[in-house]
Amino acid sequence: MSTSSAAVDLQTELVAASRERVAARLSQRELLTHGSSAFLFVIVAANLAVHDVPSGAGPWLLAPLFVAAVALASRVELEVGSGFASPVELVVIPMLFALRPGQVPAAVALGLVLGQLPSYVRGRVPTQRIIVAIGNASYTLAPAFVFVLFYDRSGGAGEWAAVTAVAVCAQFIGDGLISTVREYFAVGVDPRSLVQPLGWIFFVDACLAPVGFAASLAGSVWTPAYLLPVPLLLLTRLFAHERSDRVSHALELSTAYRGTALLLGDVVEADDAYTGAHSRNVVDLAVAVADRLGLDARSRHLAELTALLHDVGKIKIPKAVINKEGPLTAEEWAIIEMHTIEGEQLLSQVGGFLTEVGHIVRFCHERYDGRGYPDGLAGEEIPIVARIVCCCDAFNAMTTTRSYRAAMSSEEAREELVRNRGTQFDPDVVDAMLAVTTA
Repeated sequence: MSTSSAAVDLQTELVAASRERVAARLSQRELLTHGSSAFLFVIVAANLAVHDVPSGAGPWLLAPLFVAAVALASRVELEVGSGFASPVELVVIPMLFALRPGQVPAAVALGLVLGQLPSYVRGRVPTQRIIVAIGNASYTLAPAFVFVLFYDRSGGAGEWAAVTAVAVCAQFIGDGLISTVREYFAVGVDPRSLVQPLGWIFFVDACLAPVGFAASLAGSVWTPAYLLPVPLLLLTRLFAHERSDRVSHALELSTAYRGTALLLGDVVEADDAYTGAHSRNVVDLAVAVADRLGLDARSRHLAELTALLHDVGKIKIPKAVINKEGPLTAEEWAIIEMHTIEGEQLLSQVGGFLTEVGHIVRFCHERYDGRGYPDGLAGEEIPIVARIVCCCDAFNAMTTTRSYRAAMSSEEAREELVRNRGTQFDPDVVDAMLAVTTA
């Protein structure tokens, strides 16, 4: 992960939230959901193991070795979004070939619990989260069913490849459904927000599946070859540890950027109480409008910080001009209009993600018809975040009392937005603004 502007991407913040969540005790809602999931898994896995008729599986020693390999693989966590991907697929596919398929879900669950044992012993993870580890093995149920039904040990490589492909597809479908339902009931996660993290996890598994299948073919000739992926697991763990360090560094930068933004917001408020309060109000509106427009997480984050700092350049503008009662002269307007450029320059000195925020701040007084400042951009040339902040800025300004005029009512301000829809403001942004202010 880059440690520049992408460092404060919302995916990084999701990783931070995931880390905190894993180390926290389960809420009553989570306890009920994960407990139910684990209980159902145990029932299904036990029945699957009991009804899977033995058919000449490999040596008994393979089972504990595979459990140990699962434990090792589960310690390799490639963090993504609100979860993580582990290379357990390298072990699960050989297990389906080497063991009785019906035994695999229970063996994987045991391996996942053992993999987390050091964290339980050290107190890093609450022991009640054992039920989460058990429930996480539920993704093996669908592929195990496929192998129980269709796998023939006397078949050839082509037949085995077809069964493996069906099993992996069944795994993705089953895991997607189970994870979506479980996360929704456990913590109220919107299923749509899981599409990207689950897509990444499935991509990792799909890339590892052929390697696991190759080890299975080799193991059918020479039994120890079933465990050939283990050295790859060790190498992957090294890479995962390095990536975790980079993510931790990105999180530190994210905290620093957000802290700097809040500090600058406090500076603005100390310099001019009205401007500071106004900026905080614009933040709430901008985030609501961004959500209404369906912006991605990163754009929403940009909207939040841009709204907070859109007037930061005013600390460079003389107070006599900022607080003047009555109309401004042309010269004074020219000075006021410099505040977006001053804001961009100030934030670019901070660097990193705030440089990007500063670039958006520059355009927060551009008009949709091209008659704004400082660059006269029009329509789609203006970044969407700037268009949002421009509209929210105007609405809040109109509904706030100043020394030289009384505040408009919210209804009057909305009518003003409609009158300027398509000229000063982006029509789509106005529509979203009307929706969030009348809700």
